[in-house]
Amino acid sequence: MGKLDNKVALVTGAARGIGKEIALTLAREGADIVANALHAPNLEILAGEIEKLGRRAKTVTADISKRADVDRMVDTAIGTFGKIDILVCNAGITRFAPFLEMTDQDWDAVLDVDLKGTFLCGQVVARHMVPRKYGKIINVSSLSGMGARNHTMANYAASKAGVNNLSRVMALALGEHGINVNVVAPGVINTEMGLSRRTPAELAAYHEIYKQQTALRPVGEAKDIANVVLFLASDDSSFITGQVIVSDGGVKDGLLR
Repeated sequence: MGKLDNKVALVTGAARGIGKEIALTLAREGADIVANALHAPNLEILAGEIEKLGRRAKTVTADISKRADVDRMVDTAIGTFGKIDILVCNAGITRFAPFLEMTDQDWDAVLDVDLKGTFLCGQVVARHMVPRKYGKIINVSSLSGMGARNHTMANYAASKAGVNNLSRVMALALGEHGINVNVVAPGVINTEMGLSRRTPAELAAYHEIYKQQTALRPVGEAKDIANVVLFLASDDSSFITGQVIVSDGGVKDGLLR
């Protein structure tokens, strides 16, 4: 018996990294998965892995910053499986630039996906959860949303701080309908995204700096975040809502660049 037997989970940003590991972890515990990303090829690979675990998978390419795409994605999930028990809003992007050089386009792109996308997915999915008086919504934020940590991340930090407070409001609004809303805020996690702005050597050096600023001294792995999401998606967390759970290895005070 798995913790999520007979449950259906929608995971956004599931094509790689943390999102992919979340989808696989929930599937291992018995959930059927609706996997979303902006591009299809990696989703098809993920679907095959989920099916090898004995679970059903449906892939949906959609831009979560657009309401029409979110409506289509959720309609596809409901049409395929009849319900959504769990929403993991993990999709997010970064566009780094020093504060004085950040463009409107950089600001808008990140806020649209990371914050507006979380709002849209939460609202559309919750409307299906409310009549059933059950649901688990887990939004993925970041350590960057907990305070200023990098002068090139004004857009990202603002969006993730917004996700944290949006989730608290969602928890207040949806609690009477039996829906739990929580946030997982990862620290530095070893995924492909880390190479998007650093060479392998630069990334290794960055990881070494991070290790020295944490109590546990590791860099996190995608499974570390997926395991927290699993807890929040299961009925083990039925009395927890409106919380931001930081999974960062115990970062000490100070700035991480």
